[in-house]
Amino acid sequence: MASSEDTAARTPGAQPRAHTDYTGGVYGSMLAASVVAGAGILGSFPRVELVALLVLTGVVFWLAHVQAELFGEHLARKPLDRRTVLHVCRAEWPIVKAAVPPAAAVAVSGLLGLDVPGAIWLSLAVAVAGQVGWSVAAARRAGASWPESAATAAVNLLLGLLIISFKLALKH
Repeated sequence: MASSEDTAARTPGAQPRAHTDYTGGVYGSMLAASVVAGAGILGSFPRVELVALLVLTGVVFWLAHVQAELFGEHLARKPLDRRTVLHVCRAEWPIVKAAVPPAAAVAVSGLLGLDVPGAIWLSLAVAVAGQVGWSVAAARRAGASWPESAATAAVNLLLGLLIISFKLALKH
């Protein structure tokens, strides 16, 4: 991800912006798509279980990223303080945020008349769309041109379609 200084250098006349990293959103959306694609037979309350699985998996991966960031990079440079911990927690939060739209899709799927397999496919489509959307947001925020943004969207769409192909091949 380019820094705000890199962005200003690449865009003539641009003002430096605060650094925002959407990598967690891309990663979290891909994680959500993987969870949905890998969801096999669910129990008595499949929609509730899938919503919980999506959100809880997002939280666990968020915690893993926070831990890795704090004890990997930050601890090597300086002792941890409350401000650093809160900063890292906020910076990695898009991983959890990315799980919410696919979980919401599952939650409302019954209102749309979808059965459980339909809910899973809707959630998977929402997760892949989120992955593409987060990647474009990241690219644009970093100062990428529209063609560069389209390229990252295409790569992330292909990655999402790869996850979908795994689901089709495994036929849960």
